[in-house]
Amino acid sequence: MHGSKPTKTFVRTAAATAATAALVAGLVQTAAANESGTAAVAGQPTAITTISTGYSIPWGMYWMPDNSSALVTERNTFKVFKVTPTGQRTEIGSVPESQTTGGEGGLMGVAVDPNWQSNHFVYFMHTSSDGNRIARMTYDGTRLTGYTALLRGIAKNRYHNGGRLAFGPDGYLYASTGDAQNTALAQDRNSLNGKILRMTTSGAPAPGNPFGNHVYSLGHRNPQGIAFDAQGRLWEAELGENTRDELNLVKAGNNYGWPICEGNCSTAGMTNPKATWTTAEASPSGIAIVDSAVYMASLRGERLWQIPINAGNENVGTPQAHYVGTYGRLRGVTKVPGADALWLSTTNVDGNGGEPAGSDRIFRVTIG
Repeated sequence: MHGSKPTKTFVRTAAATAATAALVAGLVQTAAANESGTAAVAGQPTAITTISTGYSIPWGMYWMPDNSSALVTERNTFKVFKVTPTGQRTEIGSVPESQTTGGEGGLMGVAVDPNWQSNHFVYFMHTSSDGNRIARMTYDGTRLTGYTALLRGIAKNRYHNGGRLAFGPDGYLYASTGDAQNTALAQDRNSLNGKILRMTTSGAPAPGNPFGNHVYSLGHRNPQGIAFDAQGRLWEAELGENTRDELNLVKAGNNYGWPICEGNCSTAGMTNPKATWTTAEASPSGIAIVDSAVYMASLRGERLWQIPINAGNENVGTPQAHYVGTYGRLRGVTKVPGADALWLSTTNVDGNGGEPAGSDRIFRVTIG
């Protein structure tokens, strides 16, 4: 675990919301496009408004394929909400057999089947009595029903459970798993932990996986953010231990170093991150991509990082921070369909945020 700090209560008002619509003063400017191929200038956050309230540790957010609403999970209550584009929320059920771990486990990621309109399948990653699982339920647009565990055997611990789910452009389900505080698992190709997994909607290893099992990439410590860009590339953010958090460009079969490396290193066979931060200024959770930039929600860092990326190469621009310390711990971020905008969620009700139940919020961030 890292990213914790002494508990404190944040006092935030409508005035703070208005004040932080502007960029945080004194931040490093984003790198501009030039002939050397550095990342292009991305749009800037121009406005932030509260869209939905009343949450306790919202963890996963995933839009329905018809863009009519998003599904939002709560980590410790195991509840799932339908939230409309205007922020109206309705509880649609909970995920059975879920447990907390007294730390970072519980109900985490959610993903909606691209063919939901015909099969009505929704997928969850959650902690259970026997470890972390990836499970499937049926959602008819009103209520969640049924429960099928698709993949078991992902070790759990108080911390380092990973938890993010996303469908790739190839139609397969991707999942991020932590090392469950057992660092050796991250380098074990036969372990499901410390990995990015790639699977079919029945839970089987996806065809073409590099090691013939569920493993897509290895050497991850506690990855909590995955997102695909317009070119179909997979970006991933993970919490480091004591020195460096990472943003990685994930490729099939690559080894991202943990526990041999934290951040950049010269060890043969290891893939270096595209950007790193100190653990105090990041502790990343969710990521999303809008307008040629990765947006990374930060827990301990209490800020939204913007990292410009380039469609033509793998370079990234200079990261820029927004809303530093204004909204507390930031957990989830997802692109709003059909708009240059994000939904951004807080996680201040957890043990490190110190706020009372129901204090967490979802914001809409406009990218100009």
